[in-house]
Amino acid sequence: MAKGLSKKPVNGMKDIMPREMEIRDYVTEVIKDTYRSFGYTPIETPVMENIANLSGKLGGENEKLIFKVLKRGEKLKLAEAESEEQVVDYGLRYDLTVPLCRFYSNNANDLPKPFKALQIGNVWRADRPQRGRYRQFTQCDIDILGEAGNTAEIELILATTTTLGRLGFKNFEIRINERRILKAMALKSGFNEEDLDEVFIILDKMDKIGIDGVKEELLIKCYDEKVVNSYINLFTILDDKKDISTALDYLENELSDVLDKDVSTGLREIGQAVDSAKSAEFDLVFDPTLVRGMSYYTGTIFEIAIPEFGGSCGGGGRYDGMIKRFTGADVPACGFSIGFERIILLLLESDFKIPGENKKKAYLVDKKMPFDKYVDIMKKAADARENGESILVVKMNKNKKFQKEQLKEAGYDEFEEFFAD
Repeated sequence: MAKGLSKKPVNGMKDIMPREMEIRDYVTEVIKDTYRSFGYTPIETPVMENIANLSGKLGGENEKLIFKVLKRGEKLKLAEAESEEQVVDYGLRYDLTVPLCRFYSNNANDLPKPFKALQIGNVWRADRPQRGRYRQFTQCDIDILGEAGNTAEIELILATTTTLGRLGFKNFEIRINERRILKAMALKSGFNEEDLDEVFIILDKMDKIGIDGVKEELLIKCYDEKVVNSYINLFTILDDKKDISTALDYLENELSDVLDKDVSTGLREIGQAVDSAKSAEFDLVFDPTLVRGMSYYTGTIFEIAIPEFGGSCGGGGRYDGMIKRFTGADVPACGFSIGFERIILLLLESDFKIPGENKKKAYLVDKKMPFDKYVDIMKKAADARENGESILVVKMNKNKKFQKEQLKEAGYDEFEEFFAD
């Protein structure tokens, strides 16, 4: 081995083994097929974006995790540089939403309105790796651009849950909230508007530190104890009000002076439509603690919760105003992203079998097989493939038992042996 070379992948990235790759290909096809049936159009954007786009306060905390790209050739003047900005011009995309907004801004005249986009591609974040989280990972997004009404949210939820149902997932939850409800709850409790970003960052930790932890952190930040207690009390009361209508009945009364009635009406309509038209087995529940870390969300937000994972397996929401940063024109936008890597992880852990997958058969051929007989075996394999079978033709190893064990790991469950005599 050459000195200094490493056979391990970069930290936070991984090699994908054949069995996992088969499942990833299958899941990708199910996703594409389902989303196309809802009228979404596949697009693709470059993996790199101008650094100004990626660091333009559109991506929240993700902007701290950008893999930045140095200028090249004569443009790179390291010795003269006094700041990072002088040596960096591009970055690897950390999500698919910012590239989509740039794409739409650049191509809007050639796209239908509203535009329903489907994107599947790798993104990169210099994050701390952990279970189901990598530094290079696949995202799968659908977005509706140019639709201001809540029919966008309804369709995004139905398309996403239909896809999860086709992949065999049941009894999961779609948790839903509204950024304007989050704001109204905080203002009603007595927080100042300039404090809301910090308050929501702390609230977003609820699933990790619990309600007592949220209260403690707010008090550590020196917020008035009466205000904090009032805020925490709202969440305590709402804890058993998961039904959207029940929760909104309470909030409409409690927040009547700070919450626009149209906000709660819109959320009610989403709940009614989704429950009426859904085809998968899941619950749509109201979650007042749902924040979604991205600062660009402006209205409805939602998240996928699958019990087997114990955390978010995707999410999204409305981000009106983001395209305006590129064009100066208001374009309503809403999107939903499936946590592709976490879905794959769950399928692998459950020993998922691809439905309707052809049986995989291996022909083990004696290494001493005469060439003309070897050609006959190849013809036999070709005939079998014409009949829909998956056939691997491979030379027989000396340790045949171990060879078969390896092939079984790769999904081959039938073997036929061919000897020279």
